[in-house]
Amino acid sequence: MDLIAQLEAEQIASLGKTIPDFKAGDTVRVGYKVTEGTRTRVQMYEGVCISRKNGHGIAGSFTVRKISFGEGVERVFPLYATNIDSIEVVRRGRVRRAKLYYLRSRRGKSARIAEVSNYKPKADKAAAKA
Repeated sequence: MDLIAQLEAEQIASLGKTIPDFKAGDTVRVGYKVTEGTRTRVQMYEGVCISRKNGHGIAGSFTVRKISFGEGVERVFPLYATNIDSIEVVRRGRVRRAKLYYLRSRRGKSARIAEVSNYKPKADKAAAKA
């Protein structure tokens, strides 16, 4: 393992966050900490993950798209942000692309994504080496 990857692995371990295995096409529910004045609460943001950037590293991010009051809303979340409370996979989508930007121009039934019924979690790389 090269030095940069080793430093990234140490930083991720020090954060102590568990990120579920998800990809583009999956519907995710992100718990995001919102500060209003002196109070802090967790607001859930649920939508389809349309892209993942920079893999599983410390600089990774993902884009979630949802339809709110008939208008498409996208939000980019850093994977290891301190403001993210939780990430939960609601349903697995069956897609053949890594980036689902074509969903931006689709409405209604044509924007649907088929659900995966036979999903098997990938073996963790760390567990495979041990």
